Amino acid sequence: QGKKMANGEPYDKNKLTASHKKHPFGTKLKVTNMENSKTVVVTVTHRMTQKNPAVIDVTHRAAEELGFVKTGKARVKVETE
Repeated sequence: QGKKMANGEPYDKNKLTASHKKHPFGTKLKVTNMENSKTVVVTVTHRMTQKNPAVIDVTHRAAEELGFVKTGKARVKVETE
């Protein structure tokens, strides 16, 4: 919380933001949890390392809205908005 992200802004776990490997900063992505069909729109604000096997990394608030805070990960579909 509060540390600078790759785009220069401080990280805020209560915002709807995400890290992604390829999409440029500022890109709006619609993320859908494939298990419960919940969706959220996040903004790319950070860069994931190429070694990270995840498709996307979302903030705590986005994970809450998608319904996977307890498990920490879920099968998701990511689309540009």
